[in-house]
Amino acid sequence: MELNLNNIKLKSTGLPEQFPNDTLPQIAFSGRSNVGKSSLINCLIGRKSLARVSSAPGKTITVNFYETDGKIYIVDLPGYGYAKRSAEDQKQWSSLVDKYITETDNLRLVVQLVDMKVGPTKDDNMMLDWLTSSGVPFIVAATKSDKLNKTEYNSMMGALRGHPLIPESVPVIPFSALKGEGKSLIWREINRCLDK
Repeated sequence: MELNLNNIKLKSTGLPEQFPNDTLPQIAFSGRSNVGKSSLINCLIGRKSLARVSSAPGKTITVNFYETDGKIYIVDLPGYGYAKRSAEDQKQWSSLVDKYITETDNLRLVVQLVDMKVGPTKDDNMMLDWLTSSGVPFIVAATKSDKLNKTEYNSMMGALRGHPLIPESVPVIPFSALKGEGKSLIWREINRCLDK
């Protein structure tokens, strides 16, 4: 699918009833707070500050829909696993994301981000388990790939590709917002889902 990445409209939603109810396909981005989600979205779309990079992670609990060229939504899910979030906020996050993933008819793919320097956290594993059991198509973007030396890089890629909660059929794509590594491969997977 050819997209004009200069034609983007944002809709920020804090309640499930505010989610768009049209038939445009949706590609969602999920990951823990501070994993580099905004940087990845900005890199994919070729903008410096479309998705806001926050210095205070976990601040907002909204689902951001970027309507791209009137053809697809790039969906920025709120980050999870933020320690300072209250129990009430965590409950709100869980309810909002659960409703989005389980009740969105046009969700074609979830790009699940995992920090290569940290490896999958307990929260990442819960999310991977949830995605696998819910049957939602997903890929793994292993972020901050430029922060590892070659040995660490190869070791982490091996661990992710052999991870018990990541099915063999799920692509694991190393990504660096700084170097652009993985950008074309992520777009290839997105386009593959859109062409179905």
